[in-house]
Parts: sequence; C-alpha cells; structure tokens
Amino acid sequence: MMSSLAQPIAQATEASPRSLAGATRRELAAALLEAAVPERDLRMRSAQLWHWIYHAGVTTFDAMGNVSKALRSTLAGQFTLARPEVVAEQVSADGTRKWLLRFERTGAEANAAEAECVYIPESDRGTLCVSSQVGCTLNCSFCHTGTQKLVRNLTAREIICQVLIARQRLGDFPGLAPPKDGLVPGQGLRAVSNIVFMGMGEPLYNLERVRDAILVLADGDGLALSKRRITVSTAGVVPRIEELGLTTGAMLAISLHAVRDELRDKLVPLNKKYPLKELLAACRSYPSASNARRITFEYVMLKGINDSPAEARELVRLLKGIPAKINLIPFNPWPGAPYECSDWPAIERFSEIIFNAGYASPVRTPRGRDIMAACGQLKSETEKLRARARMIAGE
Repeated sequence: MMSSLAQPIAQATEASPRSLAGATRRELAAALLEAAVPERDLRMRSAQLWHWIYHAGVTTFDAMGNVSKALRSTLAGQFTLARPEVVAEQVSADGTRKWLLRFERTGAEANAAEAECVYIPESDRGTLCVSSQVGCTLNCSFCHTGTQKLVRNLTAREIICQVLIARQRLGDFPGLAPPKDGLVPGQGLRAVSNIVFMGMGEPLYNLERVRDAILVLADGDGLALSKRRITVSTAGVVPRIEELGLTTGAMLAISLHAVRDELRDKLVPLNKKYPLKELLAACRSYPSASNARRITFEYVMLKGINDSPAEARELVRLLKGIPAKINLIPFNPWPGAPYECSDWPAIERFSEIIFNAGYASPVRTPRGRDIMAACGQLKSETEKLRARARMIAGE
C-alpha cells in the first residue's frame, strides 16, 4: 500500500528559522549562544536539548519540561524542530517500509531534493537503511539507484533525521505506540536497532557528514546505537576506508560482486580507479577488523555472470587472511535491468563452497521487492511523484 502521511513540513527559505533536529552538540551550543544563553549555562542547556531531541524524540520546544518557559519561547521564536517532509510511505507485504523524504531546498536547487530510506523488521532486530546522497555517481550496472544522477550530498542533519523519522513512525520513542499493523520486532526490542549506510549514494564520497551523523547516532545520551550495529557500505573508495575506521569505529561492508578486475570494471566502474588488489589491501588494514568485527563482503548473484563454482573458489582465495563474512544477494530486478537473478541451485552451490572454506555465507532474503525497496532498487522517482501530486492538487 502507499500513502502520503503527516502534514507537509514547509520548506525552509532564507527568512524562515532553521531546524535543530539532527544538530550536533556543537551546533546546539552555537544555537543557544544565538539565543543569548550565557556561556556558563551552555553545557547544561545543550545536554537538556540533546536529551529531548534524541532520547525523547520531541518535535516542539514546549514539550521540554525541564527547560524554562522563557528559554522555550526564545528558542521557538528563532528555531524549529521540524524534520524533512515524508512525501510517501510504502509498506511491503513482508513488513518492509520505504519512505520518500523531501529535504529543505538549498539556494542552488530549483526543486527540493528527495531521497529514500528503508526499514526492514526481523524477529530479533530492526534495520534502517539510510541514504547519504541524493542520487549516485558510481553507475554500477546492476543497481537501479545508479541510474539516477547525483543531485547533492546529504548533510549530517538530513542523515540523522532519517533515523528520527523512522523511530517516530515506528513508535520507537518513549510514549509512542508502534504501528497498528504490528510489523516491528518483538515486544521489548527497539524497533530501530541497526543502521546500514546502504541506501542511495556512496557514503565515502560524503564521509565528513557521514562521520558527524554516526557520532550523533552512537552518542550514549541520545539515540545510543552501538557502533557495532552501524555499518557503512562502500563500492571501494580506497583512500577513505582507513579514515572511516579511525574516525567512526563503524563496521565496514564492501560492495564487491566480482572476483576479477575485468568483470568488476563493468559491474562497479569505480574498480577502474581502485582495483581489487588495492581494495583488499585496504580491507586487510581496516582499523579494529577482527573475528569479532568482521568485514562484510556483499556479492550480488547474477545469472551466468558471476555465479560459477570457479568464482566462488576464487572469492575464497581473495579473502584469505581477512576476517570476513560474505552476504550473497539474489539480484533484485528493476525496469530495464540488463541482468537476471541466478538460479537457486547456483546460489546454493556458491554458498556451500564458501561455507566449506570456513566463511559465513548467508543468502540475503529479498525484502520489499514489491515496493522497489530491496537492495539496489532505490530510486526516488521525483518527477513522477511531483506530477502525481500536482494532479491530485488539481482534482
């Protein structure tokens, strides 16, 4: 099903107040200085706002019970706690949810930028797949997202707000009820327990903002997500892999998909710049990688392209010495895709070879295919949705 939800959030203009939803601690302190809070009180007041925004999930300053009425009024006059607009929500038959979000228009944009994030519920956890860019520059031939040109990087606030929106809609803040359909993890479990940067864009081409977002997401006084439950996936931007590990402590995932440079050049064109030898060397030296913190290698299964037993054996050889697990991903089709998903016997054969070599090789169950929310299917069909909205408005 598909529905437009919530009241539209007015797009900010140069004259409208900016939102503090998604702000870092430094940004909150700067905002309080603008609101004439004395420097001696900044630490206390910042901690109060941090708690209310990220632990309680409030959307108005009036809800901040231990903040003085005068300061609440001042803050409300200068700032907001508005989050990006939810243009549409789709819910899959398997419980997967996809949100199309509209962000504030920047001065250089003719239209407001839009991106998608996806929530995948399991019995023991809930994973939110967030976007780091609007569109993508990588042009991976098997990925629908890669057919949408890069519009811009998302800010740290826009990344964090994807999590805030998901938690609110899933009833994951204190005092909120879960969705009536009940498609969230079991009682007593957080609805959003894991974050994966596997949505739209290449996170390492926006590393500074991704880093700032992760530091907010992992802050123990707010959203309090374990860094071991935050995974950043890259197609192989080799020069920034070590920096990711040193500055964030996040788990690493590599979008691999081929064991030979000639094939990977076609599937993941970035490989022409950073070939397999360089990529795997960066993985071997990734900070904190260990058997307890294994690197995930993602391998999409393409019929007759990369799914032979010989390629499975070569994959095992390539990963020797790297603490790794291999996620086998059945190809998720999209309109005009040039590939087919491998047959199930071929996937099982491939998985068995990897497993017998001592590696975990789970086959990722496709989720959200019916709403184009599965791996590699994200693409914000902005113009189509705008046309639909104009038609509805006209009616």
